[in-house]
Amino acid sequence: MTKSISQTNFPKLKFLNRGKVRDLYAVKDHLLLVATDRISAFDVIMPNPIPGKGLILNKMSAFWFKQMEDIIGNHILST
Repeated sequence: MTKSISQTNFPKLKFLNRGKVRDLYAVKDHLLLVATDRISAFDVIMPNPIPGKGLILNKMSAFWFKQMEDIIGNHILST
């Protein structure tokens, strides 16, 4: 069984917020948004995360931000 990431902990970074499925950290003058494997339905965080969900969310977002970068600017520095 593959491990899932339901919560992050980067002690050397300043933790800002834990959302329904993403964790937010400050990295100097930038923000680090980490997509986790948590699942949210109707504003409720479900008890069992799906392994790899955060990775897929990140890859999908990166794909679409890349597709749209010539049409509209975005906030992505790297993935």
